Amino acid sequence: MSEHTIKATGRSVEGKGASRRLRRAASIPAIIYGGKSEPKAIQLDHEEIWLANKHEWFYSSILNLDVDGKVEQVLLRDMQRHPYKQLIMHLDFQRVDAKQALKAAVPLHFLNEDQSPAGKAADVVVTHELNEVQVSCLPKDLPEFIEVDLAELTLGQTIHLSELKLPKGVEIPELRLGKEHDVAVVVARQGRVEVSDSAEGDAEGDVPATNVDSE
Repeated sequence: MSEHTIKATGRSVEGKGASRRLRRAASIPAIIYGGKSEPKAIQLDHEEIWLANKHEWFYSSILNLDVDGKVEQVLLRDMQRHPYKQLIMHLDFQRVDAKQALKAAVPLHFLNEDQSPAGKAADVVVTHELNEVQVSCLPKDLPEFIEVDLAELTLGQTIHLSELKLPKGVEIPELRLGKEHDVAVVVARQGRVEVSDSAEGDAEGDVPATNVDSE
């Protein structure tokens, strides 16, 4: 698991007015909650977070949140964005207990699709039914992503949740609920076959004309 550190500063003034002033100063109001400590209001540099939020790890990894020199391990749990501006309005971080299992959404990385029999066939459509999966594990075992190797994918094949190769210590809670929860992750289906104009014309020519002079 890679290490990612985000710097922040504690803030004592809260409320809508204080948050607006922070945003005008290119900072993001945020909060840390969970664990045995009280919720803590913080602020972060918008430019740093804007760059970080372009990376997958920002959403799915344990982050080392350095607040005034004190580091806490957290997960990003919520992000509020401006409806049309490139502006992050607020962030929620949850503290992580190293000894307690957590649940998190982990992205799926699909590999070798183009090299697979299904991927090479012009008339086969490969559909990614899921792009992430909810896992449960200790913080130290949380993967940034899970790889799905499609090198052997063929027409008509479906890859289910239970077929994913999970890192050690990681499980999918959904699978405990029964076979009906073992949903499809990838499906290779027959694509729509286009009929050429000439073929349609030939087909029309094969239809016998009605004999109106039957008498």
